Amino acid sequence: MKRESLFKLIVLLMPFLVLLVLEGALRLFGYGHDLAVFTEDPGRKGYLILNQHASKRYFANQKNATYGNAEPFMARKAPNTFRIFVLGESTTIGYPYMNNGSFHRWLQYRLAQTYPERDFEIINLALTAVNSYTVLDFGKAMLDYEPDAVLVYTGHNEYYGAMGVAATKGIGHSRTLARLLMNLRGLRLTQLIASVTDKFSEMLSGEKVDLRENLMKRMAADQQIAFGSDDYRAGLDQFRVNMDELAALTSAKGIPLFMSNLVSNEKDLKPFISIPDKQGNSADMHYQSGIKLYQEADYAGAKKELVLAKELDALRFRAPEALNTIIKDVAHAHKGVTLVDARDLFEKHSTGRILGKETLLEHVHPNLQGYALLSEAFYQSLRKAGLLPASRVEMPFEILKKQMPITLVDSLKGEYEMMILKEGWPFNIPMPAEEKREKTEEEKLAGALVVKQISWRDAMSRLQRHYAAAKDTTRMLRVAEALALDDPLNPVYLDNAGKLSIAMGLNRQAVNYFSKAFRTEKSFERARMLFVILLKMDEPAEALPYVRYAAANNTSRFNLNELLSFVEQQVEAKKRR
Repeated sequence: MKRESLFKLIVLLMPFLVLLVLEGALRLFGYGHDLAVFTEDPGRKGYLILNQHASKRYFANQKNATYGNAEPFMARKAPNTFRIFVLGESTTIGYPYMNNGSFHRWLQYRLAQTYPERDFEIINLALTAVNSYTVLDFGKAMLDYEPDAVLVYTGHNEYYGAMGVAATKGIGHSRTLARLLMNLRGLRLTQLIASVTDKFSEMLSGEKVDLRENLMKRMAADQQIAFGSDDYRAGLDQFRVNMDELAALTSAKGIPLFMSNLVSNEKDLKPFISIPDKQGNSADMHYQSGIKLYQEADYAGAKKELVLAKELDALRFRAPEALNTIIKDVAHAHKGVTLVDARDLFEKHSTGRILGKETLLEHVHPNLQGYALLSEAFYQSLRKAGLLPASRVEMPFEILKKQMPITLVDSLKGEYEMMILKEGWPFNIPMPAEEKREKTEEEKLAGALVVKQISWRDAMSRLQRHYAAAKDTTRMLRVAEALALDDPLNPVYLDNAGKLSIAMGLNRQAVNYFSKAFRTEKSFERARMLFVILLKMDEPAEALPYVRYAAANNTSRFNLNELLSFVEQQVEAKKRR
């Protein structure tokens, strides 16, 4: 009897054992990808970066999977480092500008200039075309890496993003099934099956995923979601549960979480899909009414009508108002969670507090003014929460907008990306006729960036050489700062920004860059540059540590002991004043 029971158990377990063996064999032979959120940085020992395969856990068609930033951070946080993780979607990663156009880079630059003595790590984990499932999972992963704050801007992709209600054809209504599906995609065997079935599907249908089509169309074409429908409510429930879980986790760990409400275009974007109800009311009707009231300067009435038009738009690329209510409720329900009111700030910079082209490019993505405002909203929230102390070199918002190292190539790249996006579905706006003239160097580089002929850093290097040939030191400095902001762990970029700052007479800024470079990689030459500048600025106390280092690690032919003694006397003399 026992032998028979054992045999039945073996028969029962056999399929699972076979699957286990196959999974082990695939891993042994290196098939597929590890979908963990973080992986080791191949270029820096002891550092981690966002795994470029992590998004494949969420996309049914792996060809739609998106890639994020590779911003290195130490697996073990260094002392005197303030670490911020950023979670979200395409707006959060800075589309269409990317790199330094994103709000987290505006924030990073401002913090670096305001608190030069501290090291700030801002690691952006955002991806395009994902939603709150990805935000939650990435949020769970970053909890083990000592964040001092977490910033979240998410919600516009809740219906059509990966694992969205519309994208999963019903699975999104079941959290259990959605979770199971995401976990299964981490298995190499599942990845093999998906690859084979995708190829067979293409062979049978004769159709391939057209990567030339914009991702919006590939993810959401023909998916209408009526206001108040089951799918509509399922999207709200999905968002609420995921955000509530994230807030509970950060609250339990004592990690400050900053959740921003959402902004979208109300005035300068008519509804994508308008479906009349039984009374003949529709999104288009409310939109036209709102525009008429706006033209008559009845801004309160116009706001009401235009928001209602957005709510009734059956193509839900703009988050419904209910999501902002959920964000507010989640923030108030958990200790240590702060509501960031970005929407109020955007409205203050919009005529009649109605959101449109003043701050937004199309339906949801900010222009450079908008990204600056988003950074301001988070910055002020961090300050009010007491995480950022007062500083003697506070950088006001208006100064930030003037000094932020966004190049003409960056802004043109964003402009070109928008033209391409709007040419396709669902905007269908024809591309403007090309001007018959010789393109500027900036236009050439921006165009090459858009079609991915060159990398952003290569574009900046070529731009730097172009400005050097023209002896344009001001623009050379802007590019040098842009590179230093994009890769703050590279001391060469910091040195270049410091040297060009000296050339422009910006001594304090030069000290900021050289001191950061010195902390990253100590050297006699950096110490010498620092103490020379600081002594010229009559700051002997600040110069003293660098004089001491230079004297102890002297590679020059000069004896620095006399200078050290002199600087020590200067410091004592200043103390007696």
